[in-house]
Amino acid sequence: MQKYDYLVVGAGLFGATFAYEAAKRGKRVKVIEKRNHIAGNIYTKEVDGIQVHQYGAHIFHTSNKEVWDYVNQFAEFNRYTNSPVANYKGEMYNLPFNMNTFSQMWGVRTPAEAMAKINEQRQEMAGKEPQNLEEQAISLIGRDIYEKLIKGYTEKQWGQKATELPAFIIRRLPVRLVYDNNYFNDTYQGIPIGGYTQIIEKMLDSDLIDVETGVDFFDKKDEYLKDYPKIVFTGMIDQFFDYRLGELQYRSLRFETEEKNVGNYQGNAVINYTDAETPYTRIIEHKHFEFGKGDKDKTVITREYPADWHRGDEPYYPINNQRNNDLYKQYAKLASEQANNVIFGGRLGQYRYYNMDQVLHAALTAVKEEFK
Repeated sequence: MQKYDYLVVGAGLFGATFAYEAAKRGKRVKVIEKRNHIAGNIYTKEVDGIQVHQYGAHIFHTSNKEVWDYVNQFAEFNRYTNSPVANYKGEMYNLPFNMNTFSQMWGVRTPAEAMAKINEQRQEMAGKEPQNLEEQAISLIGRDIYEKLIKGYTEKQWGQKATELPAFIIRRLPVRLVYDNNYFNDTYQGIPIGGYTQIIEKMLDSDLIDVETGVDFFDKKDEYLKDYPKIVFTGMIDQFFDYRLGELQYRSLRFETEEKNVGNYQGNAVINYTDAETPYTRIIEHKHFEFGKGDKDKTVITREYPADWHRGDEPYYPINNQRNNDLYKQYAKLASEQANNVIFGGRLGQYRYYNMDQVLHAALTAVKEEFK
């Protein structure tokens, strides 16, 4: 085992970036991955000529030019713009909240008319301090938008009533008084032509990197800690420490993917289902990420169901409320005591709701720190 300088646990974006950069510096790296494939949650697989996002929609967006230039080494990106649509009991609304949304909702035509309607509805909370997410949303956008486009979706996403969720979850809501359906304000946005998996494949394609999939770190944790001089760990930080301070909370997801014998199922890559009765939060139609590329008579859709997380389930994102953030700080203190031989990274290792560009930035920061 001494022939390796690093063991990287997890072949997702953080782990692969670190492995790539370490190998560039002449280090030998062993990468182990619990799943039977590399690329973590950004894994894409070709079906009917369509790049299917196996673990939900992934749209790369950033205003960080360094990160954008970095990721473009590994793939050419298309000009895809994230413009989801909301379906509320058959009524269709553009997202994010913009003049198209307000026109669809109220029949208004000008920014002044839209703002007047919003201000009128916000009066319901005049002079009151919002005590929960519901009150916070109404104070920001009014009841109509809240009831149709926020309430049901948010309650499904978090598995709790909006009146029981803290107000700070939505400190602000983007309200755009222009007819523009671009969800992100970032300078750069797109999806790699040919999918995301190629990025990780290229990162790990080195004589100095060995990759094994279907390997669970926890099956031989003590052995790994003893045998490898340094470990980069991208799993759950509380699991690494055997949950000794208690469990951090996560949300899980369940995906139902289905091939359809139609060329175009819903007309958009992402449609959110914002009513409480529909059990899934959204349907993704993957071919629209690449402007209809693939079999013209087939399409692939994925329904996304939020789920409670229990030990043994796949954790998709942390629940960054006060209780969990305080507990994470205690785990981070334990991690700092391991700093000589373990680097913790990624959404689970750093317990943060990272976007892809933030994962890349965090990985490159860890690289700079390690090799300074």
